Amino acid sequence: MSPRTQLHPRLPLAALLLLLAAAATAPFVADAQPAAAAGDDGGGCSDPAVDGACHNVPKALRLKLIAIPTILVASVIGVCLPLFSRSVPALRPDRNLFVIVKAFASGVILATGYMHVLPDSFSNLTSPCLPKKPWADFSFTTFVAMLAALFTLMVDSLMLTFYNRKRSGGAAAVADHESPAHGHWHGHGHGHGHGDIVTAESAAVGKPEDEEASKVQLRRNRVVVQVLEMGIIVHSVVIGLGMGASQSVCTIRPLVAAMCFHQLFEGMGLGGCILQAEYGLKMKSGLVFFFSTTTPFGIALGLALTKVYRENSPTALIVVGILNAASAGLLHYMALVELLAADFMGPKLQGSVRLQLLSFAAVLLGAGGMSIMAKWA
Repeated sequence: MSPRTQLHPRLPLAALLLLLAAAATAPFVADAQPAAAAGDDGGGCSDPAVDGACHNVPKALRLKLIAIPTILVASVIGVCLPLFSRSVPALRPDRNLFVIVKAFASGVILATGYMHVLPDSFSNLTSPCLPKKPWADFSFTTFVAMLAALFTLMVDSLMLTFYNRKRSGGAAAVADHESPAHGHWHGHGHGHGHGDIVTAESAAVGKPEDEEASKVQLRRNRVVVQVLEMGIIVHSVVIGLGMGASQSVCTIRPLVAAMCFHQLFEGMGLGGCILQAEYGLKMKSGLVFFFSTTTPFGIALGLALTKVYRENSPTALIVVGILNAASAGLLHYMALVELLAADFMGPKLQGSVRLQLLSFAAVLLGAGGMSIMAKWA
């Protein structure tokens, strides 16, 4: 495996461990503050998990045990489908159908940020269980999402600059030395021979430039995969933790089916990006593993913390709300800037109005489907 490939696994691994630590510590800290969550305004801060006929611990446990392998399989299928598309000629990255499928998956990721993650953050950070000051006086959700989007832009830009400098080395100097500015355009031949010299040297100059452009694009694709995986991991752990800790059958039952479809389509979007990043088998396996196991891991973690985790405690609400807001800002940036804008403003779509319209319809279809799913997940 090349050194370039070996540099990347550390970023999502470190980010995953950090985010899991933050999510896992929330319930323990929250449990140490029982008085803070105890109904400042009467019944407005009661735990929904213990209300009504939906509270059924044995049935909820059964559903959660079914959810773990089901969501795991759906995640693996979703993220692996694009990776095996090279064996299908119509789904290769240079074909129009792949562009349309990727547009659909980008719409799914966009709707995940706007319709699933951001509303959850609003619900957490505007909960009546939190003190009115400062949480009711300032829009923390949109503020954190904005900062996360800007931070993602900074990380994206700095990582790309770093890898371009590291990999380019002296390529710029070599290209300048071999450029036509050194007098090669003025050959000593006459007639058609002069044209042949110019054509040959133009091709010789153009080829390294094309190769360098493709290398830059490859590095950019790899940065996109890393950042996108981070945002998806945050959301997956948080929603899995909430499902695992819940004892409400009415909440878990529809959530299992919705999460399977959610992971399937979101995995297709991530898998398309992994395919374009052209990673080796080891790195692909790592990315697939992290995406596929984070939601089941979150459910298992929630199961282990059922007796101490209180989703309406102030600390749990704040930690989960801020993580959701940050994840939403990251997903918004990645979906709009790195996926949709990069494709729609690129030469392939700009060269075909019909392909643009089909891709836009695919985006609307993906975003619309995920928006409808937000009713249950």
